[in-house]
Amino acid sequence: MKSGIKRSGMTGSGLPVRLSLLALAMISCQLASAAEPGWYIGANLGESRADIDDERIVARLLSDGFRTVALRETEDQTGFKIFTGYQFNRNFAVEGGYFDLGQFSYTARMEPWAIMTGDAKMRGLNVDLVGFLPLGEKLSAFGRAGAIYAETRDRFRGYGPVIIDPFNAHKTEASWKYGAGLQYDFTDKVAMRLEAERYRFDDAIGNDGDIDLFSLGVVYRFGSTSVAPVPVSAPVAAAPRAAAAAPAPAPAPTPPPPAAPVRVTFSADSLFDFDSSVVKPAGRAELDKLAADLRGVEFDTILVTGHTDRIGSQAYNLRLSNERAIAVKDYLVRSANISASQVSTRGVNGAEPVTTAAQCGAQLTRAQLIPCLAPDRRVEVEVTGTRPRQ
Repeated sequence: MKSGIKRSGMTGSGLPVRLSLLALAMISCQLASAAEPGWYIGANLGESRADIDDERIVARLLSDGFRTVALRETEDQTGFKIFTGYQFNRNFAVEGGYFDLGQFSYTARMEPWAIMTGDAKMRGLNVDLVGFLPLGEKLSAFGRAGAIYAETRDRFRGYGPVIIDPFNAHKTEASWKYGAGLQYDFTDKVAMRLEAERYRFDDAIGNDGDIDLFSLGVVYRFGSTSVAPVPVSAPVAAAPRAAAAAPAPAPAPTPPPPAAPVRVTFSADSLFDFDSSVVKPAGRAELDKLAADLRGVEFDTILVTGHTDRIGSQAYNLRLSNERAIAVKDYLVRSANISASQVSTRGVNGAEPVTTAAQCGAQLTRAQLIPCLAPDRRVEVEVTGTRPRQ
């Protein structure tokens, strides 16, 4: 006996319409891009849906000499998934987890009197590649595609003159899934997801089909913001007091003052495209000149500080300034053969501007404000303990 579960359409129920209305409401708000690199966990809960193949069931019963009186189906179930993932950058992540799509069933009542029931339960593990497309400061669209290792359990029962022996069937098999959705970042740590997914299943008795999951989920990130160490001045030991009868010793020669830190400031617009943390070719040329200078000196530490302007949220600007500082550090480590342990980074979310409110005030439009605040978008490289290389 066939289980009767067939392929379903992802627009087959009222729930996708409700999800679409919620998505439009989210888009109308002011929104954030995907998170900084790091690990995260999450869980989704929603409605799973499969279409039961009524025609196949009725045709089988008619061929056995029965006339179907009523066919009752359970096509909508509660489904959920739990997952963990790693965000490589704001556009790409990998996720793995466990899902349970619920149990789908039907009951057929026939004349002459007889009852037949069948149900199937689907669950398994998945690994997905996830791509993000930032739509604003807090909202991202994403798509996913991946592999599943799924378990299907089927059970069939007959009562009355139905010619079918009760039996259970079980099958595990690899298959695939795909989906799409929206992610809204409430904070740097917490985000909400709204998504639709399709899972491909082959059941335990040879039928194949799709099950759709429409769900709402929460994501929690474990990432942390890097903070530059604060230098601490070393205490100076006091010289012991001389005995009263002893002659005063000759004063020790005054040590030369420590070399003042060397600070080089780069315009962020010359190193990066607007709203980007990828060093562009012109920026690499400027950093190559600094790398050449560093090869001729000995130094103790390097501090790279990324600054943004005041446009946008503080959380978004802090992430961007940190990413830009890290990008400059990585480039100097590679091109100047500098130990990564000698270079620290920090990000400033527009809190140390070069411009003033009088220069770039509220009377300017956004298009005018972006070039006016260009001096605030910068990267500072401070080198301490410099001395000629021997």
